[in-house]
Parts: sequence; C-alpha cells; structure tokens
Amino acid sequence: MERKVLATIGEKEITNYDVESALQSLEPYQAMHFNSEQGKKQLLDDLVNQELFYMEAKENELHNDEEFKKELQRVQENMLKQYAINKVLTSISLTEEEKKAFFDANKDKFHKPETATAKHILVETEEQANDLLNKIKANEVSFEDAASEHSTCPSKEAGGNLGSFPRGQMVPEFEEAVFNMEKGEVAGPVKTQFGYHLIKLEDLNKGGESEYEEVKNEIERTLMYQKQTEVYSKKLNDLRSKYGNMIKLND
Repeated sequence: MERKVLATIGEKEITNYDVESALQSLEPYQAMHFNSEQGKKQLLDDLVNQELFYMEAKENELHNDEEFKKELQRVQENMLKQYAINKVLTSISLTEEEKKAFFDANKDKFHKPETATAKHILVETEEQANDLLNKIKANEVSFEDAASEHSTCPSKEAGGNLGSFPRGQMVPEFEEAVFNMEKGEVAGPVKTQFGYHLIKLEDLNKGGESEYEEVKNEIERTLMYQKQTEVYSKKLNDLRSKYGNMIKLND
C-alpha cells in the first residue's frame, strides 16, 4: 500500500497507515463498522482531533503536571513489566526434532475420530418415506430434489446435506444406520424420535492415527505452552531467590 498523507496539523502528518493502524486496534465488531470509506473518514477526523488536544496540551505544558508525571510513570512501569515478561517468553524456540519426538511419544492423543458425511430426508410417516425411496431408486427424482421438496428438516435448504459429523453427535438409530452404510448408498426408512429418515452416505472416514503433518501446528502450540510455562516458572524462582529479601507480605 502506497503511503499517502491524508492530513497535516502543524508539522504532524497523518497518513493512510495511521488510519489503518487505528482500524486494526479496534475490536472486531467496531472494525466492521469503520471498515468503509465513511468509517475511515471518521477515524481520520478522530486522529486530527487527538492531535489538536495534543497541541494544546503541549502549549499549556500539561506534561509538567504532577498527576501526568505519576500516570506516565505508572504506564511506563506496566509496559516495562510486560516487555520483560514477553522478552522471556519470546526467547523460546522449538526444533523439528522436538516436535516429531513429542508426536511419536503421544500418537494415541492424536487419534482421528470416525466421521461420516451424509444427506437425509426427514418425513412424518413410513409410507411417505418408502414412496420417496422408491422414486429415488427408480431415478424419478434425485435425493437432493426430494429433500428440498419433502423434508421437514431445515437441511432441506441444502438438499438435505448434514455435512460431516463424528460418532456421538446424532441420535443412536440414525448413527447406527449411517456408520454401517457404504459410500454412495441410499438407505431407510430409519425411525427416530423425529420421524422417518432416508439417508444418503456421501463419505465415510474410518479415523485412526493422524499423520504428523496433520497435527504439526497443534503439537507446536502444546509444546510452546509447556516450554513457556517451564521457563516462566524457572525465571520467577530465580527472581524470588534474587530479590526475596525485598518481599514483605502483610497479614
């Protein structure tokens, strides 16, 4: 993005980079409101207004006020504390060997669940379900069109598509049928508390052990958290040993 000066107040320039930085500092719901041409103009106006306050503050020498000095010292102290902590935590690194060793020692923790991808048609009676099943098998209507026209489930808007789901997410009768079907098979009716289902199995993933590349990022997050916790705890112990005689806790 090319740098553009959007406003000048005295010798101070406000650029498009400043506006973008202000936008990025907002909470997501606020950023959505200001992420438009009009919204960015409002942000620019706000930045100009802040500079006007700054100019008058300097003119009135507010930086010499005792209250300001105390507040500035408090802010500096907090920033320095956080900077010191971040400096300890960001000094930590992981090697590929460490991550692979963790994966090899914890493969059972990265077990992929069995999942199914399916579509269904939900109707109130077994007779209606059988009638639709016969029409689908006779190629008089597609499964998806039948779902869109006859299903009472909100998934009808997507041709009956339920997406992918693991065991334990659906009602037992439906789940038992799905996970015992063949890919591409249409089966039913299956009765549940909701009515009668026709099911089309799109895909079945048997699960099992994950490959290293599939869980590499998760391993990195886990190991980094463990290392940071260990390093942080060790640093605290060192600091308490070094400055322990200066700590006084009041009852």
